[in-house]
Amino acid sequence: MRTNVNLLFYLKKPKNYKTGIMPIYLRFTVDGQRSEVATGREYDPARWNSKSGRSIGTKEDTRALNNYLDTLQARALEYHRLMTIHDEMITAESLRNRFTGKVEKARTIVTVFEDHNQKMKSLVGQEFEKSTLQRYVTCLMHVKDFMEWQFNISDLPIIKINFAFLNDFEYYLRSVRKCGNNSAIKYIKNFGKIVRICIGNGWLTVDPYINYKPKTQNVHRVALTKEEVNALAEKQITIERLKLVKDIFLFSCYTGLAYVDVRKLKRSEIIKGIDGENWIYTNRQKTDTLSRIPLLPPALAIIQAYQEHPQCLADDFLLPVMSNQKMNAYLKEISGLCGITKNLTFHIARHTFATTVTLNNGVPIESVAKMMGHTSIKTTQIYAKVMDHKISSDMQRLREKFTVGQFQ
Repeated sequence: MRTNVNLLFYLKKPKNYKTGIMPIYLRFTVDGQRSEVATGREYDPARWNSKSGRSIGTKEDTRALNNYLDTLQARALEYHRLMTIHDEMITAESLRNRFTGKVEKARTIVTVFEDHNQKMKSLVGQEFEKSTLQRYVTCLMHVKDFMEWQFNISDLPIIKINFAFLNDFEYYLRSVRKCGNNSAIKYIKNFGKIVRICIGNGWLTVDPYINYKPKTQNVHRVALTKEEVNALAEKQITIERLKLVKDIFLFSCYTGLAYVDVRKLKRSEIIKGIDGENWIYTNRQKTDTLSRIPLLPPALAIIQAYQEHPQCLADDFLLPVMSNQKMNAYLKEISGLCGITKNLTFHIARHTFATTVTLNNGVPIESVAKMMGHTSIKTTQIYAKVMDHKISSDMQRLREKFTVGQFQ
């Protein structure tokens, strides 16, 4: 990386200085930033040329001092040349440290990434979820594998992160790791946090993401139809574990809460709303935003059915929610019993609330966004899928305005 470097020897006035000799310092100026170091020599201000940074005269002591200063200057310039060749980040401080032999610990991609992950791990349960940490752990694994694949090396200096690095990393994720478009982009975005840490600390001076514009693709989000929701609700299931999972899944269909939010829901989070009806007031775990959801009659019925459940009584939870893995496994059994051919997972309930239960029944998207705890209405628009039956009913009303060859 090319830098503008200026070296100047000058006399530095000591504290409480009155008269006599003064110590000589070397000042490093790199792109306007300064750092200095003592040369270990002193000189008479009356025999010093501040403009040239050298002693004045032809005496032996003058020539000896100037030769010494010339040697120091040559050494500093040689360090600058070597740092440039090795593409090291050159600042006034880093050049001074190299000059004095105080070499900073090399900052590399893996060391910075591991430090980030370790700090995140210590904050799991306070600021981060385990799933968030796992994404960064997986991303670091991909970065390490990529560097071995691309450079045959286990780590690289931070300054090697550039636009080409990002492009090659994305190609690796798609071609070697067989990641889909959105998965690859998510890993690139995770890596972006590490880059921002480096930029914030001044270890990177150019943001490699400036001209890097990855785009996620719209994903077809599966939701249950009204008929499928009714089929679930009306199905009589005698197996206790399946009945429990069916009820909790339907509760999410009627409230829009994600699995993690249903699992942590407390009885105290059911309060009387402004209309005198029961509402859920809870903070979404993912975004820490408040969701305010009026409870529909079917959701209230499910809550009442489990009021005396031992797990709810013991832990003050609203519903006795089991692990997400078990829920999804049992939902596959339930879908078979109900004749639902879709690959049923718990998160489909949230999609169903957004589309079938609310938007397709005329609830404004702004209200849906508030209930789902979205920080941006753009997120809600992803869920705003209009189903075929809604299109059909809308067009039927339009057909009624037509007669043969005429528009009423």
